[in-house]
Amino acid sequence: MLVLNLIEAITDALDVEMGLDDSIVVFGEDVGFEGGVFRATKGLQKKYGEKRCFDTVLAEASIIGSGIGMAINGLKPVVELQFSGFMFPGYNQIVTHAARMRNRSRGAYTVPMVIRMPYGAGVRALEHHSESLEVLFAHIAGLKVVIPSTPYDAKGLMIAAIRDPDPVIFLEPKRIYRAFKQEVPEDDYVIPIGKAKILKEGNDLTVVSWGAMVRDVQNAIAIIEKEGFSIEHIDLRTISPIDRETIIESVKKTGRFVVVHEAAQSFGPGAELITIVNEGAFLYLEAPPTRIASPDIIVPLPKGEHHYLVNKNTIKDELEKVLKY
Repeated sequence: MLVLNLIEAITDALDVEMGLDDSIVVFGEDVGFEGGVFRATKGLQKKYGEKRCFDTVLAEASIIGSGIGMAINGLKPVVELQFSGFMFPGYNQIVTHAARMRNRSRGAYTVPMVIRMPYGAGVRALEHHSESLEVLFAHIAGLKVVIPSTPYDAKGLMIAAIRDPDPVIFLEPKRIYRAFKQEVPEDDYVIPIGKAKILKEGNDLTVVSWGAMVRDVQNAIAIIEKEGFSIEHIDLRTISPIDRETIIESVKKTGRFVVVHEAAQSFGPGAELITIVNEGAFLYLEAPPTRIASPDIIVPLPKGEHHYLVNKNTIKDELEKVLKY
């Protein structure tokens, strides 16, 4: 077993898959010689050569467009955008071509491509470096959207994403890139895309979270359970497709539901999850389903960031309200 943090687990997943499959190419801004801005691709160019791991021009539309062309023609590109907020120039390529190619060609062409992006706030960066934009991808048919919360999940989900025949948006919560380490198998393994994980079973309340928010929720739950409550915690892991069955069955058991996410509240993934609960478990509810999310503003500059981010105290207070409803 290896002992890795999240960013190291992603590097290991890329290394393992590149060793198994010569059709995999990795590229993006500073991805080759420097190993990426967060060093997620460190050592890959030296090991596999400049033809399989290389730097690109500073042009997201070109990076993604080139990846789509490669994927259609038999390669398996894994492209990195330095930050998720930089993806807007390439969003046209993602939506109009990557997501639609299978349907447009009636299955003649697919886009087996992974688009990696560090995302989320909490590292005292500027707004384009700190946004949570998962809903912009989850709304688009033809895309899968994955967000790991642990090193073990990061490796298994990345390998699954690379092996998927369709485009996968892989959002990496950079706030926890190096937050903790975990045992990770040395060999390849796959965590199925679209399957949530029950981190902790409980009977009084279902809480769903993903990415960096998972640890904050765990800390809040640890405080509340000292009061005698029993809380079920689910790591969604995949924003699209959503594991509806796991969520609905959990709420049928607990009768209460809260979703915690870093993205802005309005029109966010929490609204979709609450709709799923209302449609699938309405008659079991003992309290209104609740969202705990960031305010509907642009991510503040570093000095104001702590006022913006959801934290364990905010989560604890809101969970107590639902439990005592």
